[in-house]
Amino acid sequence: MDSFKHSSNKSRLARTFTKVLNIRAATGVDKFQKTKSKTSEKVKHDQSIGDDEKLQDKAVMNAFIAKLFATVSSIKAAYAQLQFYQFPYDADGIQSADQILVSELKSLSVLKQSYLKKQLNDPSPETTQLLAEIQEQQSFLKMYEISKKKLDRQNKLKESEIIFLKEKLEDSRRENKLIEKRLKSSGSLSSVTSSTSSLKFCSSDFVSYVKQTTKSIRSFVRFMISEMESANWDLDEAANSIQPDIVYWDTPHICYAFESFVCRTVYDGFNIPGFEMLNDSQRMPDNKNRQRFFFDKFMELKSLKAREYVTWKPNSLFAEFCRCKYLKLIHPKMESSIFGNLNQRNLVNARKFPETAFFDSFLEVAKRVWLLHCLAFSFSPETATVFQVAKGSRFSEVFMESVTEEAFLSQGSLLQVSFVVVPGFRVGKTVIQCQVYVI
Repeated sequence: MDSFKHSSNKSRLARTFTKVLNIRAATGVDKFQKTKSKTSEKVKHDQSIGDDEKLQDKAVMNAFIAKLFATVSSIKAAYAQLQFYQFPYDADGIQSADQILVSELKSLSVLKQSYLKKQLNDPSPETTQLLAEIQEQQSFLKMYEISKKKLDRQNKLKESEIIFLKEKLEDSRRENKLIEKRLKSSGSLSSVTSSTSSLKFCSSDFVSYVKQTTKSIRSFVRFMISEMESANWDLDEAANSIQPDIVYWDTPHICYAFESFVCRTVYDGFNIPGFEMLNDSQRMPDNKNRQRFFFDKFMELKSLKAREYVTWKPNSLFAEFCRCKYLKLIHPKMESSIFGNLNQRNLVNARKFPETAFFDSFLEVAKRVWLLHCLAFSFSPETATVFQVAKGSRFSEVFMESVTEEAFLSQGSLLQVSFVVVPGFRVGKTVIQCQVYVI
């Protein structure tokens, strides 16, 4: 009995001990599993944080690159603007573009320093990147607009050249018709006689050449004004610098100021044989042979184009006349603003004449004035001389012709000369009226 009880107690103790061990084992496994689970969650959390940081760094770098490209694009746009305002010269535009360029270069320097110091922190890189891309596109638009303006300007210049060439073609056609008529009817120029030492022109010849010269001057003035408009010149201010304090009857009349300037320049020295440009190798002959000298010069150039002649004889009196008159007529600032450089001026100064529509138009004026000058000194026994009237002179129909009719409609005969547009000429007892602007 005691043995059975002892055995029973022993079995119960064993079961209890086993139960305790199982509980402890289960508890230990549970704790291990919980610890393992916590560790795994921590690792996942750390990985998540690491991934977020990488994404943030990547976004910040993308934003930085976008800002870099946007800044470079802004610099290119500002530089393009700077070049655009240099031709024609625009001081305000150049200053504005220069300030933008300096500002963008500073921004680029700041980006460089932040990259080198690894200070690329950006709380909202996505927004920064979007704004940078917008800025870059705006810079591209600016460059496209500048390109469009350049093309528009070039188009205007080509249109001006086309108009000038059409007018020149029409003048050539009319001149050819006149020559044909003269050949058929033994016109006035055929009345030149060289059988004796005396050469005689009719005054009608001179009148005809004066009209042709005035027409070529007006064609050149229109071309010049068109170029000035394309270069954004203030035409009113330019006209006022030529003829100060003039009240014009109509706004388009300011063209007469430019015409007066061209005439005053090209006719300066007209009454002096050879415009005082004769050098030691081209001495003026004595009075007896002077008439023949200028008649030969007249005939030599009359049938040739001006460019052909100056190419053929670059050291001739006419070539020197062209050089001197161009340098006086076209100021360096004007040439620089219209053409963007002084290449034409440098070529002319070196007696190498540029092949441009603008210079061809000037050459046509120079040829007409030179022929008129040679014709004036070919008369016998008296030469033709140029004359002008003083500002404020009373208008006289004998010596003057008004370039406008408005003054006659409002003031009748009480008219005064504001300025001379085209000078007049005296050929013996014949007077060719000067053209004036009256008030």
